[in-house]
Amino acid sequence: MKYQAAHHELVASALVTKIAHKVDPQNQVGCMLAGGNFYPYSCKPEDVLTAMEKDRENLFFIDVQSRGYYPSYAQKVFDQKGVVLETEEEDFEILANTVDFISFSYYASRCASADMNEGNTSAANVVKSIKNPHLPASDWGWVIDPAGLRITMNTLYDRYQKPLFLVENGLGAKDSIDENGEINDDYRIDYLRKHIKAMHDAMTDGVPLMGFTPWGCIDLVAASTGEMTKRYGFIYVDRDNVGGGTLNRTPKKSFYWYKKVIATNGRDLV
Repeated sequence: MKYQAAHHELVASALVTKIAHKVDPQNQVGCMLAGGNFYPYSCKPEDVLTAMEKDRENLFFIDVQSRGYYPSYAQKVFDQKGVVLETEEEDFEILANTVDFISFSYYASRCASADMNEGNTSAANVVKSIKNPHLPASDWGWVIDPAGLRITMNTLYDRYQKPLFLVENGLGAKDSIDENGEINDDYRIDYLRKHIKAMHDAMTDGVPLMGFTPWGCIDLVAASTGEMTKRYGFIYVDRDNVGGGTLNRTPKKSFYWYKKVIATNGRDLV
């Protein structure tokens, strides 16, 4: 039973947080969330309600790690799924040891409708979402939505009042080497530039952001599709989907651009 297993993990996580704080009160412990708000497909109340429920489904376990107790809607979920948790008396005392910050990934926003079926959905970052007609998408159907990052950051901070740490963000794309041996991935630069700007806007809104680590430094097998063709890195790796290639590494245009971004602490995004 996944909820029983998750309960044990949540208790273990809280116990580790307690120990970390006991070892050194200055230690900072976070959790991990596959971030991205659900937009209602329309202003129909049924769509708005579905979007709310989808957000709760995604935030369920982070609610516990961040607040120290199961959210009020948890019992409804357990009742609907026939879940009866086996707990120890001390579990809930341990859960009170909450995380210090929220680390999260953001690749795309999501969209929800009361009428979601296989014909009108995609699975960006393994989360099922209805296709949003107002946003462009990558070759793999993941919408590109920098404003959604700002919305997600504001939502998370409003909900938890804890600092955020964006630990994954990037664009999976088909890169190619031109006749000069260069990989001019301006589309990746554009994606990251707009998302870094969105982070700045969220910070201007009052959201504390501890840091940012993009996904990723070097090309590797994409976890969502199990292929090399879907590349995220700043460094190109000569490897194909069936294992062929020299494994030679070549910095992409985005490598030199992001080096400049780091050197200026995000002030130079040109």
